[in-house]
Amino acid sequence: MRGSCRPRNTRDRTVCTTNCPTLIVTVGLPARGKTYISKKLTRYLNWIGVPTKEFNVGQYRRECVKIYKSFEFFRPDNEEGLKIRRHCATAALNDVRQYLSVEGGQVAVFDATNTTRERRGTIVKFAEQNGFKVFFVESVCEDPDVIAQNIVQVKLGSPDYIHCNTDEAIEDFMKRIKCYESSYQPLDEVLDRDLSYIKIMDVGRRYLVNRVLDHIQSRIVYYLMNIHITPRSIYLSRHGESDLNIKGRIGGDAGLSARGKEYAKCLRKYIQDQNIKDLKVWTSQMQRTIQTAECLGVPYEQWKALNEIDAGVCEEMMYEEIQEHYPLEFALRDQDKYRYRYPKGESYEDLVQRLEPVIMELERQENVLVVCHQAVMRCLLAYFLDKTADELPYLKCPLHTVLKLTPLAYGCKVESVYLGVDAVNTHRDRPGNVHVQRSTEDALQTVPDHF
Repeated sequence: MRGSCRPRNTRDRTVCTTNCPTLIVTVGLPARGKTYISKKLTRYLNWIGVPTKEFNVGQYRRECVKIYKSFEFFRPDNEEGLKIRRHCATAALNDVRQYLSVEGGQVAVFDATNTTRERRGTIVKFAEQNGFKVFFVESVCEDPDVIAQNIVQVKLGSPDYIHCNTDEAIEDFMKRIKCYESSYQPLDEVLDRDLSYIKIMDVGRRYLVNRVLDHIQSRIVYYLMNIHITPRSIYLSRHGESDLNIKGRIGGDAGLSARGKEYAKCLRKYIQDQNIKDLKVWTSQMQRTIQTAECLGVPYEQWKALNEIDAGVCEEMMYEEIQEHYPLEFALRDQDKYRYRYPKGESYEDLVQRLEPVIMELERQENVLVVCHQAVMRCLLAYFLDKTADELPYLKCPLHTVLKLTPLAYGCKVESVYLGVDAVNTHRDRPGNVHVQRSTEDALQTVPDHF
């Protein structure tokens, strides 16, 4: 539960309680990965259940100034440009206040250059007046190759350069960076010793962390110290079809069906054809994923955290049997599938918490194949595709299909590869009627066919 803020007997200052809202503030020159960090951090915090929203000041500027002309707008002696940029920053901070104080947000990410101590002081004062904690995230990079790569991958696709050729856009953006360099004041170990911050140097080669004050800030630091920008792909696959899949029974620890074994062979050929460098293979500790991985002929690592969601008293039951024996539970799960917990079992919300170490390790690794289960795959997919808690439990993760995820600067490319082996459909959509008093026919409306 989110904490509140109690006023102190001063006119313009509010004191935070332990769990009051957090304002994350990026710092750094253009093309240093601030928006990349902001988007990833927002996605991660939302995935673990912390309501978070990103406020990109550049977007406010584009809405205010419809047509971008050139770097001249960012010159420190351009009074009109400075006025507009201050206005945009103020508008973004007003929206931050609305989100954290009124709309129930817990973390806001204020994504801008914030390169001067004066600007950062203004933000700190704003936070104090509203009872928010502030945590700065500075990205410092002097590697010209990394900066050039960022400009080409991200900035050239910006609306600012939609009508420019590549060379013109790069030249203009480099001049834009120069506009900030003369006034840039990095976070300083002595001058800024009272601030809470992490300084990320050269895309994670080194870190400097100062005054981490609470659980949220420690989670932020832990996450930011695990991400990297090395190109890679993550392959997600469910196990081959199991004997219980064929019978329409959930959970359990059954082995593969004949078609499931055939899929495992096809998966081996697919992975070999991909010619993936230094591929790591992870499975759960359940025999259907282990049997699938055994066919690959490569080393694999078992994770208990990748085990399928625990259906508790409903393990190895058909949906028809759950409706017959536990109609109330069946309806309650349909009403809120993400938060519903099986009696003596787990919810999707529980599963996300269990899978956080897996996500952290996936962020650290390069090429990985994860052989897992339907609910687990949904949770992992929701993280990479930035899906909400309501969307997560209904993501389609069919059997005998590989999802190839390739992280991009501001998102993730998904390729779905069906390997040509038939399998039962295990996806059940949310039925139209989720009331407790519904008929059996309504309750079973979306149950997939099975033998």
